[in-house]
Amino acid sequence: MTIFHWSLNVYYEDTDAGGVVYYANYLKFLERARTEWLRSLEISQHQLSKEHDAVFAVRSVSIDYKKPAYLDDKLIISVEVLDVRKASLNMRQTIVNKNNELIVNAAVNIVCLHSESFLPRPLPETIYKAIK
Repeated sequence: MTIFHWSLNVYYEDTDAGGVVYYANYLKFLERARTEWLRSLEISQHQLSKEHDAVFAVRSVSIDYKKPAYLDDKLIISVEVLDVRKASLNMRQTIVNKNNELIVNAAVNIVCLHSESFLPRPLPETIYKAIK
């Protein structure tokens, strides 16, 4: 499967008093990249909920912080789907800086849930095909 890349600039609001990206904000960056990846596949999370009664949720994430990112850095966040199952996706995501230095390496498991009950449900067939 192809690897999706999305760029992001680090803003003042993303950093701590020392101008370093606050560790929890990397999770937000990863989430934004996954949303943009879905948009690139013409999948709207709003549409997923309204038309298919489905939502995506992070089941687990393992994140390894390698280097800090700083105010005004330009970061590239990747999304790589490693495995598509009936009701879940396993992904690898990375964040690198403009010098291609690894900032963050993450393993993410996403599950598909029914939008009302929040119980696991199969990926809608059209979504499954688009991702696969």
